[in-house]
Amino acid sequence: MSETATGQSRSVSAEYRTPEQEQAESGRDVLPAHELALEDINPLNANLFRENRWQGYFERLRKEDPVHFNEIESAGRYWSVTKYDDIKAVSSDWESFSSAHGITLGFRVGAEVPTFFRQGNPPFISQDPPRQTEQRKTVQPAVAPRNLVKLEPLIRERTCRVLDSLPEGEVFDWVDTVSIELTTAMLATLFDFPFEDRRKLTRWSDIVFAIPQPGGVVESQTQKRDEMMECVDYFSRLWSERRENPGDDLVSMLVHGEATRHMAAAEHLGNLLLLIVGGNDTTRNTMSGSVYALNQYPEQYDKLMADAGLVRKLVPEVIRWQTPLSYMRRTATRDCELGGKPIRKHDQLLMWYVSGNRDEAIFENADALDIERSNAVRHLSFGYGIHFCMGSRLAEMQLRVLWEEILQRFERIEVQEEPSRTFSSFVKGYTHLPVLVTRK
Repeated sequence: MSETATGQSRSVSAEYRTPEQEQAESGRDVLPAHELALEDINPLNANLFRENRWQGYFERLRKEDPVHFNEIESAGRYWSVTKYDDIKAVSSDWESFSSAHGITLGFRVGAEVPTFFRQGNPPFISQDPPRQTEQRKTVQPAVAPRNLVKLEPLIRERTCRVLDSLPEGEVFDWVDTVSIELTTAMLATLFDFPFEDRRKLTRWSDIVFAIPQPGGVVESQTQKRDEMMECVDYFSRLWSERRENPGDDLVSMLVHGEATRHMAAAEHLGNLLLLIVGGNDTTRNTMSGSVYALNQYPEQYDKLMADAGLVRKLVPEVIRWQTPLSYMRRTATRDCELGGKPIRKHDQLLMWYVSGNRDEAIFENADALDIERSNAVRHLSFGYGIHFCMGSRLAEMQLRVLWEEILQRFERIEVQEEPSRTFSSFVKGYTHLPVLVTRK
């Protein structure tokens, strides 16, 4: 890359920020929800999630203003949709609420956006039918039930190997040692990615939605762009290899799929990153969240220890409780109404899954973890409608196998201190979780 190009990128990144970055920088030291005027509440604030104090904001909005309006300079008008039924209504009506402009809060529709931030060929999660349907079908076989049956023995073998290697009587980071290692190994298998380079997948996943900040995952938009170019270069090489020698991996499916084979690797970066993030962030943060949740609710941990058969009920409940992706965005295609509020064409709508999953109208005592909850499978963590997460069964299987094997080996996994959390209002997860294990 030339010095001129780099200099231009630096000037662009200094001048422009993404809407989420703008909100994060302006939202430091924000007051608790009950101390704010209703119109001043804006839950799109990465600080609230890193500090684990988002709950009061959504509780108040669900009670007082379930479809809540905000407006900022870069994004324009947007609405926080916080109730379960309203979220399902938006998810179900793709003709009125389109995915075509992106899945996170973005620049106002039609605004002049610098090249630095322009989305290239959008992934299928940011498309509507029929293109969304066609491209999704291309990679769906990788996570079809028949393939999951083949993958389970491999997942179990790797899980056993990782758990058997854990130190006893010594504090270690569960996120890095267990959650990242297991999910990244699975991703490497799905992509047929060089196993020795598998942590590159973790890194790329981490930076996709990272908010630049000093000492953060990335420190500037320029650094973020440069590392993404490394990802493009790497997958371009794999793309060329799989064009000549295809396998049954996700890259080969995209290279040779009827709806995607005309694209170059760089054009398909959106789909590749979608699959990386979907296979890494969500599963890994639920693996970490399950350990944290059971430590927060020790009576539930006791129930699980007494009856390993409850693992299958734990899985959907902890996915509900954790909600690894806080929200998804849609964009109004026409003037309409939602929850009695007038939605204008091009308004952005943020479907807050993290709030819908705590809606007391659907889930009794919703803030608590209850591994015997009868309707936990109704959670919104995998979305709803045409964009329902196609890897949901794989994620559930990985979590189930992990806890089946944990219960075989350990009396307890004890959290030693509060975890460090992601600086994001989109990816809701953990960066460090210090634990101590006691073997049986």
